[in-house]
Amino acid sequence: MDGSGSPTLEQVAALAGVSRATVSRVVNGSPKVLPDTVAAVELAIRELGYVPNRAARALVTRRTDSIAIVVPEPDSRVFSDPFFAGMLSGVSRMLAPTSSQLVLLIEPAEADDQRLLRYLRGGHVDGAIIISHHGRDNILQELAQLPLPIVFSARPLGVDVPVASVDVDNVAGARTGVQHLLTIGRQKVATVAGPLDMTAGIDRLTGYQEVMKEAGLPAMIAYGDFTADGGEQATLRLLDDHPDLDGLFVASDLMATAALRVLSQRGRRVPADVAVVGFDDSVLATTTTPKLTTVRQPVEQLGSRLAEILLSKIAGGEHTTAEIYNTELVIRDSA
Repeated sequence: MDGSGSPTLEQVAALAGVSRATVSRVVNGSPKVLPDTVAAVELAIRELGYVPNRAARALVTRRTDSIAIVVPEPDSRVFSDPFFAGMLSGVSRMLAPTSSQLVLLIEPAEADDQRLLRYLRGGHVDGAIIISHHGRDNILQELAQLPLPIVFSARPLGVDVPVASVDVDNVAGARTGVQHLLTIGRQKVATVAGPLDMTAGIDRLTGYQEVMKEAGLPAMIAYGDFTADGGEQATLRLLDDHPDLDGLFVASDLMATAALRVLSQRGRRVPADVAVVGFDDSVLATTTTPKLTTVRQPVEQLGSRLAEILLSKIAGGEHTTAEIYNTELVIRDSA
């Protein structure tokens, strides 16, 4: 034992009948150790209750076994929107068999960007996943140029260097939702769009506009911010400006739940008077009245893939391309 009473690396080596260097290689995950030797060392570690010194290990491996998930949103949104829970679940599932821990960094828009950059540059984590980013200032460009493995959850706006990203085809997904509304006979279809400083907001609005233009129908747009409050205010504006609208494409399920409440309060029946389509297929979609027709994106799968790419980059892999997944329309009672 050392002075603190904890088992030492030397004691593990003596019990396993190997050198201290061999124990160190096993603890640090080196592939250059025979399986029988690894088994003997792991048995000795369990018997002695040895816990590796993570700080000392980091000096040798230059690894922290920590991965940051950076969410540039207020904590009120992070903990209320099922999208983030799905992303975290997917990331956690991929990291579960590894030694990596998650560090959640919530950075509201008014936060000090330089503080975040200093933390990521400071050797505290081995890499970072950037989720729900906004195209504000120069922070995305600076993140993309950090000497640290980085993966983005969507195409980062205003970045002119190759980066790894994972997302769904938001334009095609929105087109599917809006086309469904037209197919069931709606002619005055409005949209509650997302913010235009986010890829999802831009692309989902683009999909809506494309379909309406192709159909020769006027676009009716109000902007939200992917929150329930934003969805509520946008829906109220649409109903004030276009009281005869009969279809509504909402760029997120969370905003769609608010839209359903507003329509009910205004005496508009769903789907008889106004058919509503959301986007996400989150857990909220089956809790609303009526249940929400929505565009499904595989959020947990996206989270898992983000983590998989980041682990590969940390190990030295090269990933600088955008991966795009398909969406699927899920028809329920609202449209």
